[in-house]
Amino acid sequence: MASSCCYKKKISFSSSYIIPIFVSVLLLIILSSSVSPVDCTTNSSENRRVNQSFRPDKELQRLKKIRAHLAKINKPALKTIQSSDGDLIDCVPINQQPAFDHPELQGQTPLDPPERPKDYETKNSTNGDNSDDENEIIQLWSSNGESCPVGTIPIRRTKEEDILRASSIMTFGRKTKPIRRDTSSSGHEHAVGYVTGKQYFGAKASLNVWSPKVTNMYEFSLSQIWVISGTFGNDLNTIEAGWQVSPQLYGDSHPRFFTYWTTDAYQTTGCYNLLCTGFVQTHARIAVGAAIAPISTYNGRQFDISILVWKDPKRGHWWLQYGSALVGYWPSFLFSHLRNHASMVQFGGEIVDSRTSGFHTSTQMGSGHFATEGFGKASYFRNLQVVDWDNNLIPPPNFRALADHSNCYDIRGGNNRGWGIYFYYGGPGRNIKCP
Repeated sequence: MASSCCYKKKISFSSSYIIPIFVSVLLLIILSSSVSPVDCTTNSSENRRVNQSFRPDKELQRLKKIRAHLAKINKPALKTIQSSDGDLIDCVPINQQPAFDHPELQGQTPLDPPERPKDYETKNSTNGDNSDDENEIIQLWSSNGESCPVGTIPIRRTKEEDILRASSIMTFGRKTKPIRRDTSSSGHEHAVGYVTGKQYFGAKASLNVWSPKVTNMYEFSLSQIWVISGTFGNDLNTIEAGWQVSPQLYGDSHPRFFTYWTTDAYQTTGCYNLLCTGFVQTHARIAVGAAIAPISTYNGRQFDISILVWKDPKRGHWWLQYGSALVGYWPSFLFSHLRNHASMVQFGGEIVDSRTSGFHTSTQMGSGHFATEGFGKASYFRNLQVVDWDNNLIPPPNFRALADHSNCYDIRGGNNRGWGIYFYYGGPGRNIKCP
């Protein structure tokens, strides 16, 4: 008790002093309790701060809001599959997915697949390297042969603890800081290859999958394709897809297939995966946000995935293909600039450096090794292509590479017959040259 650690004077309990002593002790308990219910050595300002932070009514209201949000994004399932990584995959009727809560999609059904881009003469040969194509990549939830019934799609269930890890319900499932290719002032650092200056209608690449170390919950590491239009101001439109490790979003360190979109530079629109109305999923065997397996190993076998994003020339929607699976689409009405075309395409890696310890993060990008280490050790993008105005996949013209801080994460490109335009990228983060 608080009074016992502050008042150690021994008291003799004779019968004539029982009542006054009882009253005195009671007063001391009340006074000490008003100062600190736990530790009598804590000063009054700290006590006020503790007392103010403990608001059962506010916590209860927050939990009610969280549960209401969960009821909104977790749709009724016909079947639920328990994944070995702890995920719950709900098999939701395809026309009841979150996208159809959008006013412009209510009452509709998913569109039929569009015509795919005509492929430039690019082979999947690895030029003798021991890499494995995306056909060997699976998702953990379906590794034991489980699948969803016909007419449903697999959706990773959001749990209460997922939202509690976010700073608020409003920021859950969103990138909360502006992302720019030409600066790392927001704490985001990149090593990317890119094309700009023309009109682009999609992009495709194969990238190997790793499980980079992420230092703390507030950081992430990802590898992706960006399809971009607008300026790097408040009107930025992006469509993004790839793999990421994000402890805050998913609660673990598994690399996961993900999507993202925004139409106002990550301010109020867009989200990851199916965590808001927007992306319409059409495929029954791919769960957006689910863990990928197997993954590449250092100086061992390499496993890569193929990502294709392109604009349907007839209806104008942006479609996503993962390997050979047509996953779904972003309706064109979601966007402003991207309703027409993209003005930039990026391929590469991104990390967040929160500098919580006062120095550069040790969060890894890609494999956690520099580009100079090459195949089997560094991360790569290969067979880079963009989609032109006539729905053709072509090599990206005037391709450039950029690393925000090359002593922390770097990039090195090339071109050969097997891999076309490619690059290695990544790094360990903090090191002697990256303090």
